[in-house]
Amino acid sequence: MTTKDLHDLLDYHYWARDRVLDAVAALTDEEYGRNLSSSFPSIHATLVHTYSAEWAWHSRWEGHSPTALLPADMFPDVDSLRKAWAALEARVRRLLTTSADADLTRGFDYTLLSGAPGHSTFEQMLQHVVNHATYHRGQVTAMLRQLGAAPPKSTDLIFFYRERESRAQVKG
Repeated sequence: MTTKDLHDLLDYHYWARDRVLDAVAALTDEEYGRNLSSSFPSIHATLVHTYSAEWAWHSRWEGHSPTALLPADMFPDVDSLRKAWAALEARVRRLLTTSADADLTRGFDYTLLSGAPGHSTFEQMLQHVVNHATYHRGQVTAMLRQLGAAPPKSTDLIFFYRERESRAQVKG
């Protein structure tokens, strides 16, 4: 894996995140917070969990191991979550931009939320952030359908690559 590979994954991750947030922004407050009995009770709780997990991994990269994820009420609406996530995105991208390929296999010792010790390489952790978010985006899509709301535009990785290639051809 190279830093370019991880930049591509991050580009995909935030592209897909934005598609989901755009779809969710059309919900009423009641729909956004409605208990739909999924892994997390609501779309709101699922999205905050996804953001909060990314925040926890970023904290570990900075040498801190959070003892809990952030509470959902810190982000009462889609706009507050979107703003926080954009700021976190900038920090994650800055970290990767200052990394060389050799830094990707650097190991990090950290403490899991359970209190157990953990050790992973940077590239493993970053790939996990993207994969974890993909899992929860699928849940949010299913919850949107349960509500009868429009799902996001496709968040499939191949659609990201096709769209990026199409944009590059238009510019070129």
